[in-house]
Amino acid sequence: MKQQILFSFSLFLLTFSSFYYPINTASTAPASSPKLAPAPKSPSPASSKPLVPTLPDTSDSTTPDDITKILKKAKTFAILTRLLKTTEIVDNLNSQLITAKSGGLTIFAPDDSAFSNLKPGFLNSLNENKKIELLQFHILPQFVDSNNFDSLSNPVETVAGKDPLKLPFNVESLGNSVNISTGVVNATVTGVVYQDNKLAIYRLDKVLLPLDFFPSKVHASAPVAAKAPKADDHKDKSSSAEDNEDGETTQGQKKSGAVSFITIEGTRTMLVSLGVAFVAVAMI
Repeated sequence: MKQQILFSFSLFLLTFSSFYYPINTASTAPASSPKLAPAPKSPSPASSKPLVPTLPDTSDSTTPDDITKILKKAKTFAILTRLLKTTEIVDNLNSQLITAKSGGLTIFAPDDSAFSNLKPGFLNSLNENKKIELLQFHILPQFVDSNNFDSLSNPVETVAGKDPLKLPFNVESLGNSVNISTGVVNATVTGVVYQDNKLAIYRLDKVLLPLDFFPSKVHASAPVAAKAPKADDHKDKSSSAEDNEDGETTQGQKKSGAVSFITIEGTRTMLVSLGVAFVAVAMI
């Protein structure tokens, strides 16, 4: 009887403890591993290539068929547009863009303020050929992206030609700055007017003046080559020295000969005089 009572009491305690104190299964479950926070992305290194700032959109989305339309839309290239039309260069440029399957063109466009900084009357002093050369000097026969100026090799060839003594065109890109020097002018590219896969037009703060427009500067910049001495010069100098020596010797010989002759003649005269004197004495 006592065993039955103890068994019933134990069962009661077990049921009571299970009801009021449930087993914490969460404490027995394996702890989940903490989630790792994603590593912060390292910032991409800044590009070392120069980037010319892009001006407000002045172009159409399609390939242009007239460069002057782009310049007119920019509204700051009236003088350049007039020169391109009067010299008829723009017709050739447009036809090249239409027919070219590769390559392209790069135009450095001085704005109106750049032309206004030229010496008064400078443009009017140029004949037709000089005006054409001036415009050609602002055009590269290749497409240069705004990020690829550092890929150019100096001196850069322009449509006007490639002559480091008469038409030097050197591009220097440093950081976000692109400068052009011609031996007369140092200009800066101030922005992108237009760019697609064949044509790039960049605005300049100065007009690029070719060095051959100023002959005095061309001669000053040209290296002076030392003249090699001619072989005949040594011969002439040695010959003249020999001639001088021979002349002095001959003159000396003539002088000494003259002295000898005078001495001999004087001796003969003295003998003749003595002979005449002896004859006279004998006759007396």
